[in-house]
Amino acid sequence: MPQVLFTLHNGTVMSVAAATGHSVMEAARNNGVPGIVAECGGAAMCATCHVYVDPKWLGKIAAMSDFEDELLEGTGSPRMETSRLSCQIPIDDGLDGLEVTVPPSQY
Repeated sequence: MPQVLFTLHNGTVMSVAAATGHSVMEAARNNGVPGIVAECGGAAMCATCHVYVDPKWLGKIAAMSDFEDELLEGTGSPRMETSRLSCQIPIDDGLDGLEVTVPPSQY
C-alpha cells in the first residue's frame, strides 16, 4: 500500500497508508491527519482539503481541472504554485512516498 507523507504546519511529519484508488484526502481523513478538514467529503466543493505538493511530485500526480483551479482561489491559506485539493489527487502505486504539506489554516 502506498505511503503519503504529510508535513503538518508545525513541522511534524505523518506517514500514512493510502489505499490505491482512494484520494490523498481520504488517506488523511482515514488516518486522522490534523488540518485536513474536508467539509464536503471529497466532492470538490469546499477547498478545505488544500495541500501544498512537494514540487518533485507535481509531474506525477493527476492534472488539475479548471474547476479545482477555481476552487483554489478561495483557500484559507495562501495559494501557491504547488497548491492542490487533496480530494482531487487519486492514489496509485506510483505515488508511494508522495510528500504534501498541510497549510496552517483551511478557513
